[in-house]
Amino acid sequence: MRSFEVPAFYQSPIIARIKHARKVRDPRKQDFTPSVLDFGTVKFVLSRHFGFCYGVENAIEIAYKAIEENPGKRIFLLSQMIHNPEVNSDLQSRGVEFLMDTEGRELIPRTELKSEDVVLIPAFGTTVEMEAYLLELGVDVSRYNTTCPFVEKVWKRAAKLANESHTIIIHGKPNHEETRATFSHAKSKGHALVIKDMGEAIVLGGFISGERPMASFKEYFSGRSTEDFDPEMHLKRVGVVNQTTMLASETQAISDRVRQAIEEREGSSNSGHFAQTRDTLCYATNDNQQATQAALQTQSLDVAVVVGGYNSSNTSHLVELCEEQLPTFFIRNELEFQEDGLVNHFDWRTGLHQQTMSPWPESGGANIPTILITSGASCPDASVDRVVQSILGFYPNSRNVEDVFIEFEQRHALKASATET
Repeated sequence: MRSFEVPAFYQSPIIARIKHARKVRDPRKQDFTPSVLDFGTVKFVLSRHFGFCYGVENAIEIAYKAIEENPGKRIFLLSQMIHNPEVNSDLQSRGVEFLMDTEGRELIPRTELKSEDVVLIPAFGTTVEMEAYLLELGVDVSRYNTTCPFVEKVWKRAAKLANESHTIIIHGKPNHEETRATFSHAKSKGHALVIKDMGEAIVLGGFISGERPMASFKEYFSGRSTEDFDPEMHLKRVGVVNQTTMLASETQAISDRVRQAIEEREGSSNSGHFAQTRDTLCYATNDNQQATQAALQTQSLDVAVVVGGYNSSNTSHLVELCEEQLPTFFIRNELEFQEDGLVNHFDWRTGLHQQTMSPWPESGGANIPTILITSGASCPDASVDRVVQSILGFYPNSRNVEDVFIEFEQRHALKASATET
């Protein structure tokens, strides 16, 4: 896999050392056990996979290249580059302006764009309609298009389903930029419908199997299906794709529920009415979720900290996994820690900001607190580094950081050597 030029201020020498030590021993990423750092007063359990993914690094490289190559020109992003406040704020500080917010509302009227302007398409991609508008205006949309290749893969899967006369069911958050883009591309090829969760999959299954009257279909899915969607006709043959950052287990359960409804109507053979599509999550989402689940198997975990943007879908799903087993704190970065011990954190379910005073377990004697740390695919390693250092500050008399990391590297070097022999 190719490497990208990511600005040094997003990188962490410490996290880089951990990831390098793991990569040397396990270059194919088959070992999902976490990395453990023992500081004597506290242990950190770091998920095997976290931080910038391929698509994010690709987007960041292109964005900073656009800034460097176009001095004096107006540079616009269609919306946030990725869902991370540090990255987006830095781009804005360098003169990049956002045309829309994450909900698709215009911040700058598109009518102000000129053909000579530089317009970046974010990692989530954009709609067919927006791309057509930019092309008609004369804007070069291909030069700085940062659409993630794994998002484009979903679009290709959707097109294949449409070509085979299947309606495309998209499991995703309806207002998310990626889901809006995928829906646009899907409807340009055929018929599409967005469902957000298992509850809606159950409702949809009722329409497919005949348990619910088709007349009430629009009551449930208004605004989330193609304009001329006829449930009597367009629920005959279906296939499922997803927003690339959803929970893998939920997408699989939704797919199974839709297939079950088809089989109830058509018989167990279903005669091609349900397309057997593989999960369309990106590799990073899968790796991060599996690594988090593996880390959660570590004994005696006390608390989890998940670092990332509050509007990041893939990060919120990591929080969801951790919350099933542990008290979990979803934070943007180390700036959420106050000097008096207060921690600002986010409840992704309610969308509300919360505060907790001194949530860190006490250390003493035989009691060594163990804290799980992970982050989303759009979170810089430097942010995770600073979070670890900040939490470590609450535990005085901890072991020297350099000594702990040297010990970690030596331990994994020995394991790598033993594996080779």
